[in-house]
Amino acid sequence: MESDFLIAIGSALWLGILTSISPCPLATNIAAVSYIGKNIKGANKTIWSGVFYSLGRVLAYVILAALILWSFFSIPELGRFFQKYMNLIIGPGLILVGLFLLNVFKVNFSLSGNLSDKMQGKLANSGYFGATALGFIFALTFCPVSAGLYFGSLIPMSMSFNSIFIIPTVYGLGTALPVLIFAVMLAFSANKIAKAFDNVNKFQNWAIKITGWVFIAVGLYFVWRHIISPML
Repeated sequence: MESDFLIAIGSALWLGILTSISPCPLATNIAAVSYIGKNIKGANKTIWSGVFYSLGRVLAYVILAALILWSFFSIPELGRFFQKYMNLIIGPGLILVGLFLLNVFKVNFSLSGNLSDKMQGKLANSGYFGATALGFIFALTFCPVSAGLYFGSLIPMSMSFNSIFIIPTVYGLGTALPVLIFAVMLAFSANKIAKAFDNVNKFQNWAIKITGWVFIAVGLYFVWRHIISPML
């Protein structure tokens, strides 16, 4: 069980990194860090702004996961249902998420809380608190890929391990790592951002595909073990 939990933590970290470098969040993160950096003088302050922006993202993911999981666990009927049927649900769920990551089918939507340019400017000029607030708000701007990874993979995984804080926190830290790297690059050489953006785009293309195939493989294993095998 302990080894399974460690695997879940590693998976949450990878899902967080993958979320952060998927096209929509990646562009948002770079734009936000660059925007904040324009209003701050000094490399150290730019880096710290990236840290607080990342902290805002971590808080958003953890709080949202906690609210969802607490809602499920606080209703006895739901808790018993998922304890009984989670292994039956997670297999087909992983297969669907994997197929989605491989672009077998597409879902066009976004969960966005659009900020006006004026409000973004106010937050960007509000120091570390503003950077944290921007990170928190932008984290809740879900694109199809990030929503699929968060709601389709992280939440079920957290639910299966009854992990309200640890797994979502590790996921949040995973989303923070690429942001911090870009903040450091912006602090010392803004010219490297464009090149890094291209490299990350190339990396995320095959990383998402590999993750999609892994999800399908694990999903098929769960389907075989918990659905097909008991019927034989």
